[in-house]
Amino acid sequence: MIDALRFIVSCVGLTTWYAIEVIWAGFRGVPNEPGGVYDRVPHDWARDLMEVNGVTMEVEGLDRIPPGVPCVFAANHLSLVDIWLLLVALPGRLRFMAKRELSYYPFLGRALRAAGHIFIDRGNRDRALEAYGEAALVMRGGMSAIVFVEGTRSRDGQLREFKKGAFVLAIAAGVPVVPVRIDGTFEMLARNSLAFRPGPTRVRIGTPLSTDGLRYEDRDALVARCREAILRLKD
Repeated sequence: MIDALRFIVSCVGLTTWYAIEVIWAGFRGVPNEPGGVYDRVPHDWARDLMEVNGVTMEVEGLDRIPPGVPCVFAANHLSLVDIWLLLVALPGRLRFMAKRELSYYPFLGRALRAAGHIFIDRGNRDRALEAYGEAALVMRGGMSAIVFVEGTRSRDGQLREFKKGAFVLAIAAGVPVVPVRIDGTFEMLARNSLAFRPGPTRVRIGTPLSTDGLRYEDRDALVARCREAILRLKD
């Protein structure tokens, strides 16, 4: 009960606090520069939530990430806590690719928009493809994208079918796909539950998958390669 209450209070309080900082920066026209408020705040928000809620993390494979190269980090999705882990564990300038509905959330949505996160309208193919093109231009400028490739949190802790958006984006931007496997967060906070259980987690990073020479028609093969890579990261 205490852990669940701490989780709820910390999420509301810290999210509101940090969202206001980002919104205020956007209102004042603070430029989106490397190491600036839009890069720093998400990391600090995630770090603080992990510390307050007793979440520990082991990270493997950071040396596999190509230094100074924007990537699409393709991760499985077990829990809301996954967001915290990736923002703390992964290097570089990070932005999430997410469904457009998140942009409408009070405080959070406005902060995400101000920071330049990528929103995709899954119900409109033309708008989605346009968003991929815009995001590709941003990535070529040095941003990396984090994508939960299943599209939503797992209901049973098992790897679900992958959505193709992350791979379309990587091909359009000409950047590598980095497979990422998260373990331990499903037991910590299952989908549609507030029964938070602090504990250890692990983030494993796989070998980057090149998109050199790939076209839109190659997306299915890239999906299959990434799925196999994430499954191999289990042990």
